[in-house]
Amino acid sequence: MKRALIATSLGLLIALAGPHAALAGEGHDHGDGPAAPSANGPQRQPDGSVFLPKPAQRQLGVRTFVAAAAALPRTVELNARVLMDPNAGGKVQALNAGRIEPGPRGLPNLGQAVRKGEVLAYVLPSAAPIERANQAAQLAELRAAKTLADKRLARLQELADTVPRKEIEAAESESASLGARIAAVGAGLATRETLLAPVSGVIASANVVAGQVVDARELVFEIVDPSRLRIEALAFDAALAADIGGALLAVGDQRVPLVFVGASRSLREQALPLAFRAEGPALAQLAVGQPVQVFVQTKKTIEGIAVPVAALMKNPANQTIVWVKTAPERFEPRSVTTEPLDGVNAAVTSGLKPGDRVATQGATLINQVR
Repeated sequence: MKRALIATSLGLLIALAGPHAALAGEGHDHGDGPAAPSANGPQRQPDGSVFLPKPAQRQLGVRTFVAAAAALPRTVELNARVLMDPNAGGKVQALNAGRIEPGPRGLPNLGQAVRKGEVLAYVLPSAAPIERANQAAQLAELRAAKTLADKRLARLQELADTVPRKEIEAAESESASLGARIAAVGAGLATRETLLAPVSGVIASANVVAGQVVDARELVFEIVDPSRLRIEALAFDAALAADIGGALLAVGDQRVPLVFVGASRSLREQALPLAFRAEGPALAQLAVGQPVQVFVQTKKTIEGIAVPVAALMKNPANQTIVWVKTAPERFEPRSVTTEPLDGVNAAVTSGLKPGDRVATQGATLINQVR
């Protein structure tokens, strides 16, 4: 009897000490379990692809295009900067040191349109007091001499019947010469230098205010035509100048064709300067001195697929990828090799096949799905 009681007690203790699951009543769970995955939302698949339902594609604005292979020009991307076109821009400088005075319309403002020959400002020449005193004394002497010459001429004209004609002509010439010298010296004392616009365009820089004293040859205003600019690129391969088939400048989403003007015959910063001429309304977004990128297309071609730059992404391994639509709601990443093309598009030389549907608009959002 005693052994049976001990065995029963041991069995009860083992049952109480063993693992057991405590279930809470309905409505009393604490939500510690993982959330059930949504099968209808965007999600990254184990193989790296992205499941993106049609409603999510419309909400994210995803757009694709069909890849097509073509012979694309081999392109070299060069650093460049915007310069003033010497035939469509100019600088206004003072010839003499003096004080700035506003023109008829006041001093021009930045961005103000001006016409060729328009008066922009005046420069009142500055001179030392001793110089002005010497000029005033010279002017007084000339006026006195002019008075005597006029009186002598008048007496000779009264005696015209008895005085040789050559003496009267000499007196007339002396009086005219003194009058011209008086006008020249008087203008030098009271005149002011007029600063005119050398070309039509807009004010790119204004470096003076009313009453400011400027030195000779100091830059006062700079005028440019925003629709005509020069682009100067630096090429480290001197042979590139003989292999240029075309050039493009990317301004936002627009491509501005460039006309090759010529190459310098001397190096600058161990590079050969290449000059291009640009025209078009898109250039109004650029400023003189702004750094830009020029895409020089050579005469050689490569086989590739033109893909918008917006379609190129980076994966966690820092590889360049594009998202290819392989099913109505499935996008796969493809590692690609690219070369520059025109600033808006890039040439994909490997990783894509003709006929692949590549995501362009919304590719950044697809790349962020986890």
